[in-house]
This record gives sequence, C-alpha cells and structure tokens, in this order.
Amino acid sequence: MSQGNELCRIRKAKGIDRREFVRGLCNSALATTVSSVLPARAWARTVDRRKVIVVTFGGGARDQETFAPEGQENIPRLLHELLPQAAFFPQVVNQGILGHYVATASLATGVYERFDNFADVSPENPTVFEYFRKERRRPATDAWVVAPSNGFNRIGQSSHAHFRGQGASVVLPKRLLARPDGTAAFAGLEHLLNDNYESPIQAPVALTDEMPAAQVASMLKLSLADFAAHASTLNSPDELSLFVARRIMHELAPSLLWVTLHDIDVAHMGAFSLYIDGIRRSDNICAELWRTIQNEPEYRDKTTLLILPDFGRDSDEDAGGNGFQHHRTGDALSRTTWMMALGPDIRQNTIVDRRIDSIDLAPSVAALLGCDALMANGTRIRELGL
Repeated sequence: MSQGNELCRIRKAKGIDRREFVRGLCNSALATTVSSVLPARAWARTVDRRKVIVVTFGGGARDQETFAPEGQENIPRLLHELLPQAAFFPQVVNQGILGHYVATASLATGVYERFDNFADVSPENPTVFEYFRKERRRPATDAWVVAPSNGFNRIGQSSHAHFRGQGASVVLPKRLLARPDGTAAFAGLEHLLNDNYESPIQAPVALTDEMPAAQVASMLKLSLADFAAHASTLNSPDELSLFVARRIMHELAPSLLWVTLHDIDVAHMGAFSLYIDGIRRSDNICAELWRTIQNEPEYRDKTTLLILPDFGRDSDEDAGGNGFQHHRTGDALSRTTWMMALGPDIRQNTIVDRRIDSIDLAPSVAALLGCDALMANGTRIRELGL
C-alpha cells in the first residue's frame, strides 16, 4: 500500500473516532460549542506585548488516557479548569516521523523534518524562534526552550545558513544537576539524569557549550533548594522543568517560551501505571503554568497558551505495535491527537471540529508574534485570531 493510501486509511478511520470524540465532549457539557469554521478575532493588544507559551507532551498520549470518557479521570485540571476557557482542536494529525525529538523539531519548524530521531543534529529548516528573533530583531533572552536532556540540546537553532545565531536560548534543566562528566552533582537525584526510555543504554546528560549551567542558574536566580522545597515530587524531571520555566517567566518574561514535558515517555518501559502518572503530572503542570500566566503581570491578559502532545501512541488492537508502550505503527491513534488553546482573544468553551496538521503550529505561533514563518509548510490556524 502506498504512503498516500495509508494516510487516507488513517484519516478515514480516525474521522469516525473523532466524531465520537467530539460528541462525547459535548455530551459531557464541558464544551458546548462545535464549529467547523470560526471567524477570526483580531488581537486587541499591540504585537509588541503579545506572548506565546507552547507546551508539548513529549512522550505522546492517546485519547483513551486523556480526553476520551475512559481517560478523563487522568486530566481533571485540563478538563475542568482549562477546557471551559479554551478552544479545543480534537483532530491534530502528525504525518511525520514519530520520534520525540524529530517530531518536536517539526512542530517548531512547520516542516516535517526527516533526520534520525537519535542523531545529534539541528533541524534543517528555520525554527519559529529564529523567525521571531530575526524579523522582530529580538535578543536571545526573548525566546526560550525548556526541554528534556536526551538529545534536545539543538532544538532551538536550525542549521539554515540565513538564520545563524538567531535561535532560542535552550535550557536543559538536568544540566543544573550534572557535573561536566555527566554524573549527578547532587546525591539522591541521580535518577533524574536518565530519561532515554527508548534506548536500552541510558546516555549521560548531553552538555553543550552554548550557555553554561552556572550562567543559567545565575541569570534565573535558580536554587535547587527552592526546587526541592516546592516540587510536588523529586522523582519527576518535568517538575524540574516547571520550576525552571516559572523562573524564566518571572526573571526574564520572554515573549516566546516553549516547554517540552517528557515524563509520559516512561511508557516505553511497559509500566502502564507510570505512563498514567506522567499524564496526570502533565495535567497538573499545564494548569500550574496557566495559573502562573494569570499571576505574572508581564503575562496576564496578553498570553496565548498552546498545549498539545507531539503525537499519540499505538492502538491496543494493532498487531504490529505494543499499545500504549510504543508509537511504531503509524496507525490512527499514534498519528492523531489534540490541541488546546487559551488566551485573551481565544473563543472560549469551543470545539473546533476540523482537522489541522501538527506543522500548522509554527506558522501560527509566528503570526501571533507578528512575524512570518516563510519556509514552513503548515498553514496558520485561523481560529487563533489569525
């Protein structure tokens, strides 16, 4: 079967599921408006004041453990606190390579990147961080990425010659816990350095020379004692990412902040309970970030928050996969997921019942920030006020 025919099969199969998905949300009275096309709403704020925060569920999550009726108990805060304030997109399709780094790079560039997911390379196409910084002439401190350590150190800067030196400042929070040789600098936190669940060999934390950990800690006034005092658990790398993201918001207030969560990817170990724990933690972190947006004067009433998994995970019924554990088949559940959008000019309590592609994210974020993702293949999502 050709790739085109296979994608048609996936879209057809998923179309039936998505209609049921939308009906289930509407019947729950959690989202009451269904629309295939919503009129664009112009931003009331000047472009210089707009801010965008993107949160991706690196690790992928299926409908049946999130917004499907049987999974809603795992996302109480997304469902009851954020959804009533949000526009919800139940059909976001990823047609690219289902690896977390390459998929996140595709989200950031608006082009389906084709490199080896485990290669130590930059995206070939310009990222939204570079479009923003170059066109708006913004400093590196105005675009930040908080990412897991396993190979994401190059996510903020493409290899494109025309955008050299225009990338985001990338923080790998685990570098704050590591010595130069990659071993843990703090007793009892060694487990936070290992998160490459898809490989049988746990690689040490990738260290880069772009911004030394000590410089990051000083700039953001980071204290691991504060992290230990305020984290809900010391077993979660994502809790550390939330802590760092909040410090970035409070100290620097960048216009563009991208946070990739990764606890969910423990599913590769085959422990369903840990996979669910990762989803529940992601649910809480997203709600806490939205609460932080409301509490920080630099973000309140001028920030769009976009939340989406990078993709799903395999179906339990597909003989070629391992269900929740992996994302290898390219079936409907592994390619189709959802997105939630919140902000001052987002139409609230709304389900947008049409398909969008995951590569539509980058040109939409760029447009929200007053620039153009010229080389992206995706299209702007008009329901975001574009």
